Amino acid sequence: MTDSVFTRIVRREIPAAIVYEDEHTIAFMDAGQVNPGHVIVATRAQHETLLDLDDALAAALFRTAAKVARAVDRAFKPAGLTLLQANRPAGWQTVPHVHIHVLPRHEGDGVGLTWPRKEPSLDTLRELAGRLDVT
Repeated sequence: MTDSVFTRIVRREIPAAIVYEDEHTIAFMDAGQVNPGHVIVATRAQHETLLDLDDALAAALFRTAAKVARAVDRAFKPAGLTLLQANRPAGWQTVPHVHIHVLPRHEGDGVGLTWPRKEPSLDTLRELAGRLDVT
């Protein structure tokens, strides 16, 4: 696997405004700030998607994201916060290194997310639920 830009930030090969790091995670200001205070939270070790993490590392990633979200909320006092975690290109992932965007939000900030609701029947929802093995 080719080193991602985030792996290069972890190694200090690329400069970044780092706001937090621990044994498993790193958080830094997104170079493409959508709104002031936009932070990326990533695993220190390069794993492509959330699906590649064991439960302990997934928990560490989300624990850091929550910690950073609270800090962004205190410092920037946004009207809202969006935490976005994408997997694979069809899921909007652009860097092949698992990460979470912590994005402060404001009315009219131009950020959009389309969510075309399908509204299936309850029977269809139960059929879909039956396909899942969450163990």
